[in-house]
Amino acid sequence: MDLCAASGFGQFAMVAGAHFLALLSPGPDFFLVVRSSLVLGVRRAAAVCLGIALGNGVFIGAALAGLAATRASQGVLVLLQWGGCLYLAWLGWRLLSASGETALPEAGGQPPPGGGCAAQLVSGFLSAVLNPKNALFYASLFSVLAGNGTPAAAQFGYGLWMFAMVFGWDLLVAWGVRRPPVRARFARSVRGVERATGLVLWGIALWVAAAALQAARS
Repeated sequence: MDLCAASGFGQFAMVAGAHFLALLSPGPDFFLVVRSSLVLGVRRAAAVCLGIALGNGVFIGAALAGLAATRASQGVLVLLQWGGCLYLAWLGWRLLSASGETALPEAGGQPPPGGGCAAQLVSGFLSAVLNPKNALFYASLFSVLAGNGTPAAAQFGYGLWMFAMVFGWDLLVAWGVRRPPVRARFARSVRGVERATGLVLWGIALWVAAAALQAARS
């Protein structure tokens, strides 16, 4: 299958799958949602989830706006694609080479001061918007879409889908980790998910490199 020529549903499945696998890899946002749910309850954890989704939305909007402004410059798009390729390969290596166990926070513990829904929303937003990995991930992904000539309307649709998936997945995590069997399963499978995600990110990096080479030849 020619990944560079993927379009329509095939392209959507690729983008949605890559984004979802990135969501599966635990990071600061994931652990913030887990801790908020275990310590403060699902209701206030939902505010954290919304804040994280809004933070991701900032980067999605910035990627769309920035790439729309540079669409006329093929050289800029190629540069962004190579930068994204290197970043994704590096991130995949970090996930594959990580050693040790990733521990989930304890179910008990002293609740932090404050803890209202507004404070939790701000906490989630800051966690997402101050994470440079989010900015680089979306810039990399949308640079590939722009380089492949994906229409702006389709890119906007992908952005809405990603926003909804971030919010929905984090809500599911917040609800699920309070169930003892699910919490135990998360604790056992975290490293496996990280390694699988690392391999997928390497695959995406190869896809990005192929797209950049194709753009350089045209």
